[in-house]
Amino acid sequence: MRKRTLIPLLVVLIVLAALGISLYLRANSPPEAARLLPEADAIVYIHLKTVRAATHFDATPVQRSSDFQHFIDATGIVPERDIDDAAFALHRMANPNGPNGPVAYSEVFVGSFDGQRLAKYLASIATSHESYAGRDIYCIPLEGRTLRVTQLGYDTIAASNTPTAEQIHSMLDRSRASALSTPGSSLLAARYSEVPLLSQAWGIGHIGLPFAKDGYISILGLQLPLPEDTDLVASLRYSGSVRLRIEEIAPDPAAAQHTVETLTTLLNILRGLGSAAEPHNAADSAMRSILTSTTLEQHKDRAVLEATASLEQIKALASANSTATENPPSSAPPAHP
Repeated sequence: MRKRTLIPLLVVLIVLAALGISLYLRANSPPEAARLLPEADAIVYIHLKTVRAATHFDATPVQRSSDFQHFIDATGIVPERDIDDAAFALHRMANPNGPNGPVAYSEVFVGSFDGQRLAKYLASIATSHESYAGRDIYCIPLEGRTLRVTQLGYDTIAASNTPTAEQIHSMLDRSRASALSTPGSSLLAARYSEVPLLSQAWGIGHIGLPFAKDGYISILGLQLPLPEDTDLVASLRYSGSVRLRIEEIAPDPAAAQHTVETLTTLLNILRGLGSAAEPHNAADSAMRSILTSTTLEQHKDRAVLEATASLEQIKALASANSTATENPPSSAPPAHP
C-alpha cells in the first residue's frame, strides 16, 4: 500500500518541479518579442502594456498624418492602444550614406490585431510579396527603402527595412521554434542578464548609433564623450517614480573613469545653467529636478549614470517637446540634406 501511495506522489512532485522550472525559465528569459529579433548591433525593448497602465498615454490626443490615419481606418490598429510589446533591432550599415542611412531596423510588435484586415491592407500597398516558411512577406517601398512586413502569429507582427530579406527570414525562423527553445540573438544572450529586474524599457549594445554624429553620440546637440559604438546597457523602471540607469561597458577602468569625470563636468555645467535663471514653465522645473537627481559613479570598468523623475515631470517634458514639434519657430533655417 505504501508503494502504491508513493508512486502517484512522486509523479505529482515531478510534474510540479517541471512546471516550476518552466515558469522560472520563462520569468528570467528575455521577452519573446526580443527573442524573435535577428542578430543586431543593438536591441531596444518597451513593455508598452505596463507603461500604458501607469501613464494612460493612450488617452492623450495624437496628431496623425493622413497616411497614418488611413492605416488605422483600414486595419483597426491604434498603436498606442493595441500594441503591448515592441522590440527593435538596430543594424549598423556599412555605407552610412546609402538609402538606409547609418542604421537599419528590424521590429517585432505584439498586441491585439485583426490579421485579415492587416493582410488586406498590406497587400494593397505592397509592390511585391514573397512566401517564406508558410508566411507571406509584403514588400513595401518607403522613403527609398524596402520595408518587409509579415505576420508571425495572430498577435505578432515583424518588419525590417534592411537591404536584404535575411533579417525578416531570421525572425520567421525563430518564430517557428518553441518559445523556450528560442534563446534569441548572441547580443541578447550576452547582455540581457545585466538588465535590471522589472525594467519596463531597456536597451543593450550600441544603442547610441541613431544619435551618432562625427563618430560620437550627441544628445540635443550636445556631443558626449562616448564613441558611437560604445557598448551600453540602459533601462527605465517605474516604481512610483521613473528610474533611468545607463551603464557604459568600457574597455578598461581608466576609460570608465574618464567617462565619469567628463560627464560630471558636463552635468555640473548644465546644472549651473539651469540654476542661473528662474524656470519659465513646468518643463524647465522638471529638467532642473532631474539634473539634480542625476548621479555618476564608476564601478571598475563600468561608468553608471542614474536619474529619477516623477510621472508629472516626464509628462511636462513630453508636452513641451510635443508643443515644440507642432509649432516650430518661424525663423528656423531651411533644412539641408
